[in-house]
Amino acid sequence: QVQLVESGGDSVQSGGSLRLSCVASENTYRRYSVGWFRQAPGKEREGVAAIDSDGSTSYADSVKDRFTISQDNANTLSLQMNSLKPDDTDMYYCAAEPRWLGRWYRLSRAEYNSWGQGTQVTVSS
Repeated sequence: QVQLVESGGDSVQSGGSLRLSCVASENTYRRYSVGWFRQAPGKEREGVAAIDSDGSTSYADSVKDRFTISQDNANTLSLQMNSLKPDDTDMYYCAAEPRWLGRWYRLSRAEYNSWGQGTQVTVSS
């Protein structure tokens, strides 16, 4: 099972930007579906953005036009987050699954079996 390590979380002011990175223990490019999820204490983990194994992307409505997911190289996934809001405060997790998921499932946490430990993002008003 692929190992994932996230970094880049920080505390920022509302309107600021952050770039999260996720380094995988093996090549995930066009071999895995990979995604970013977030979770607040006591809440469900929700999909934020994902890249399917065919390169197709999906975004949650709440982050469209503000967040951009990219596969920087064979084993590094990034999430560029702009115009951050206090509602974006969460623990952010990277996930990977070695198959094509399709548009209906690539933001579904139930479809992913490999997870990182998370990186905290805090946005203050």
